[in-house]
Amino acid sequence: MSSTDFLAQEKIWFDKPRYDDAERRFYERMNGSSQAAQDVGANSILQDIARARENIQKSLAGNAAPSPSSGGATADQGELISRISSLELENQSLNKVVDDLRAALSKLECRVSVLEKSPAAASPARPPSVPYTNGTAIQQKTSVPVQDDEDEDDDDDLDLFGSDEDEEAEKLKEQRLKEYAARKAKKPTLIAKSSILLDVKPWDDETDMAKLEECVRSVQADGLLWGMSKLVPVGYGIKKLQIACVVEDDKVGTDMLEEEITKFEDFVQSVDVAAFNKI
Repeated sequence: MSSTDFLAQEKIWFDKPRYDDAERRFYERMNGSSQAAQDVGANSILQDIARARENIQKSLAGNAAPSPSSGGATADQGELISRISSLELENQSLNKVVDDLRAALSKLECRVSVLEKSPAAASPARPPSVPYTNGTAIQQKTSVPVQDDEDEDDDDDLDLFGSDEDEEAEKLKEQRLKEYAARKAKKPTLIAKSSILLDVKPWDDETDMAKLEECVRSVQADGLLWGMSKLVPVGYGIKKLQIACVVEDDKVGTDMLEEEITKFEDFVQSVDVAAFNKI
C-alpha cells in the first residue's frame, strides 16, 4: 500500500473538530475540579470565621457554650481573669501597707517634734565648771551679791564664797600634782642595753691567749657584763680572741672598752668591734 492510499483511508483529519471538542471538554473538567477544591477551601474558611464570630458574640453576651473550636480561647480567657483578680488583691494589700507606713511615719514625726521641744524647756541652766588635770571638774558656786540701799560702796568688798572656793581649788590642784609626781617617780625607767662582740688580736702566734683573755676580762665597770668567748684562727698559726659582752648604753661605750683593752700592750695588738646590737 502506498502512502497515498494510506492517507486516503485516514479519517482523523476529517474528524478534527470532534477531537478539538473532546480536548476542550477534558481541560474544562480539569479546571473545574481545581476550582471546586478552591471553592470548598474558601467555604470552610468562611464557616470557621462565622463560627468564631458566633462564639465571640456568645462570650460577650455571657451565654457562651463550650465548643471544641473555642476551648483554648476560653481557657486563656479564664486564666487572664484569674490573674487580673490576683493582681487586684495584691494591689489592695499594698495600698493597706502603704497606709500603715504613712500612719507610723506621722506618729514618729510627732514624737520627734515633742522630744526636740522638751529638752530645751526642761533643762535648767547649769553653773560653769572648772576643769582640772585629772579630768574632774568642780562647779563654781554662784555668788549672790547682797545689795544695800544705804551703803552701795560695800557691795564690791562683799564675797560670800569666792575666797573659799579659790583656796579649795588651789589645794586640790596641788594635791593632784603631788600624786602625779609620786606615780611618775615609782614608775621603773627603761634601761637601754647593747650586745657587743669584740675581736681582740694578739701580736703573733707565741702570745699566751689564756693570759690575753684574763687581761680582757679584768676590765670591769658599772654596767659591763662579759659573756662567752672563743679563739678564731686568722692565719699562719695566729688566733684572735672573740669575746661577747653586754653593756648599758648610758654607762659603757665601745671607745672606753677599746681604750681599756689596748692598755695591755704586751698581749693586745688591736681591738675591733665585730658586731653591735641593741637589746
